[in-house]
Formats: sequence, structure tokens, C-alpha cells
Amino acid sequence: MDRGLYVAAAGMRAEQVRQDQLAGDLANAATPGYKRDRSIQTSFGDLLLSNTRTGAVVGRAGLGPYVSATVTDIRPSAARDTGEPLDFAIEGDGFFAVRTPEGTRYARSGQFGASPRGTLVDAQGHDVLGPGGQPVRVAADGTVAPDALGVTMLTDPVKRGEGLFDGTPAGTAGAGAVKQGALEGSGVDPTRAMVDMIASLRAFEAGQKSITTIDETLGRAASQVGNANGS
Repeated sequence: MDRGLYVAAAGMRAEQVRQDQLAGDLANAATPGYKRDRSIQTSFGDLLLSNTRTGAVVGRAGLGPYVSATVTDIRPSAARDTGEPLDFAIEGDGFFAVRTPEGTRYARSGQFGASPRGTLVDAQGHDVLGPGGQPVRVAADGTVAPDALGVTMLTDPVKRGEGLFDGTPAGTAGAGAVKQGALEGSGVDPTRAMVDMIASLRAFEAGQKSITTIDETLGRAASQVGNANGS
């Protein structure tokens, strides 16, 4: 089998992962506290080519890329004022803690509401936790003091879906301040994401064209084997 087929297929697979991530970014361009992902592409390595008769080095041939890691950009985004008493934004680093069936998870989005039990909850109904690890209570007037919310620093945060992160708590040193009546914006630049999507689609199409060309070449070679006239 022609090695070029594998190289082109590897490139297409890596671009498909990139396109899935960019599609997720574009879908969440207006989601408060959303953090974009980026895939790191690494080469499988190079194959050293040499002349089979003389042993002289001819050069190197790449074996194609693969996605070696996915990195989440957790840098804070700018906050926008909403005027809603149960909207909160972290100005700086850190995460809000919420209690889920899978244990404590963490979020940058502070778009909260009040539960029938009188506790502060996120969009999925998870209790928001205060500095002591207990659910935050909503006052009778429907407000919550910003200092009632805990802000936790995380080591190696990992996305777990629905805007939640998992990670190792690292205390509150260096954590940002909580601002009431505001929400952190999405970490996605829609224009940049669209440009990246177009570039990825073109790279994917180039891989498709390479496979088509190689397939046609192999087809002609197979049909001409044994034909003394080469026609």
C-alpha cells in the first residue's frame, strides 16, 4: 500500500478533531465562562529513505500528524454587566465550586439561580458551594453577598462537560474577586474561529485530493501491469 495514503489519512483525522473543537467553540461563542480547546498536532516521525542498491541516503519522508494532546485555554475573559443579582463573575483566576452527583466540580460561569430549597444553584441545578464547602443560601430578598461564594484555584483543570471542570484544589491564594451583577464572557473569538475552521477545511480537502490522486495512480499502475506496450 502506498505510504502516501496513510500520511494523507492521518492528516485528515487530525483535522477532523480540530474541526470538532472549532465547531464546539462556535456553538459556545455566547456561553458565559466557556473556555476554548486547542489540539496539539505532532508528527509520527520521519522515515529515512536510502538507495536500496548503494545505501546512499536519499532524504526523509514524513509519516503524517496525529493529535497528541488537547489543551484548554483557561485564561480569564472580560466580564460584562448584567444587573442580575444572581449573576456573578470572577475577576481574575479561580473557579466556583458546585456539588454534583459525581462529586465537587468547578465552573467559571456564574449564571446562577435560586432553587425551591432556597439555595444558589447553577443551570443544571447543582448547589453552588461557599468557602466552607456548604451550599450558599439565597436571602429572602433574592440576593446573595459576593463573599458568600467560594473561589478555588485548581491544579491541572480538565473539562468534564456542561461548563464544568475537574481538578486538584490548590486553595484560594491568587484567586480573583467575585463581582455581582456580571458574567464572564466566552473565551471564543468567533472571527478567529471561523478563519481557523476555513483553514482546517482546506487542509482536510487537500488530504482528500491527495488520496484521490494516489488512488488513480495506483489504479493506472495496476491496469498496466503486464502490458508490454504500457498503454
